[in-house]
Amino acid sequence: YTTLFRSDHMKRRTFVTATAATLAAPMIQAQTLPNGPVRIIVGFPPGGGTDVLARIVGQKLQAMWNTNIVIENKAGATGVIAADYVAKQPADGNTLLMAHINSHAIAPGLVPKLGYVVERDFTPLALVGVTPNLLIANVNQPAKTVAELVAQCKANPGKVSFGSAGQGSAQHLAMEMFKLSAGVDALHVPYKGSGPMLVDLIGGQIQYSFDTMTAATPHVKSGKVLAIAQTRGKRAKGHPNVPTMAESGFPGFEATTWYGLVGPGKLPAAMTQRMNEDINKVLAMPDVQEKLEQYGAEDGGGTAQRFADFIRVEQQKWARVIKDAKVTLES
Repeated sequence: YTTLFRSDHMKRRTFVTATAATLAAPMIQAQTLPNGPVRIIVGFPPGGGTDVLARIVGQKLQAMWNTNIVIENKAGATGVIAADYVAKQPADGNTLLMAHINSHAIAPGLVPKLGYVVERDFTPLALVGVTPNLLIANVNQPAKTVAELVAQCKANPGKVSFGSAGQGSAQHLAMEMFKLSAGVDALHVPYKGSGPMLVDLIGGQIQYSFDTMTAATPHVKSGKVLAIAQTRGKRAKGHPNVPTMAESGFPGFEATTWYGLVGPGKLPAAMTQRMNEDINKVLAMPDVQEKLEQYGAEDGGGTAQRFADFIRVEQQKWARVIKDAKVTLES
């Protein structure tokens, strides 16, 4: 009888503990993951690099978190409108931003009355990837090398057109860096994102662009645009045959575009930690790595602190270029 009672009692205790654990599981999840659907806000139209990477990562997180993840495009002011919107959302994890070099590194040094302070109003989660820009050309353009492009700009000062994703965008500043380095003048034509700009570049309304590798890659691969050079110190695995700007006579020329997930400021530490771990798991998936590589997005992942430090260094670098090139929102 005693033995029976003991085993029954043990069974009951195990059952009670198991039930308590089952009840506790959603509680633990609730603290580390948002309740209900999650929106990832993208500051550019569909078809650009930010949008592409947000969809790749969002799709995997949706399966992992077992919740709906919606990509929402709020284009305008080179990503600043979207960033400003997310900065003002509640810190519950239901609204995230695919942050970008424009909103988080360039705008702070360029936009006089920026509605947010990057360090205060955002919680960095994880760097998703750093990509070179690709110096691309409309296929009917005469220049097929950087040297030929410099010659073309010198022969037609202020007339050779370069498209960008907007005034003060990464593409615009890469072009300003090129003008400074080559001692040339050129015409800047801003758009509301890479998507619409690429349509005009392919159509021949504009001639060149230092576009993000993520947005430009499909068009380079399909032969609709020509890649002349890439703007990181080393060649991206996805474009092994495209020379770097450094190899093309511009040592030290480095103009990257980068993307990373952030939440509003004051996101709970446990949620930040959990999201960082899960984004790192997504970035390690072979099919995701393959896609990122194809788009030239490298060096993503790591801790939330690593991403925060990276943003700070980038802000300082671009503030110097803005000052040296005397870039204003009107220029």
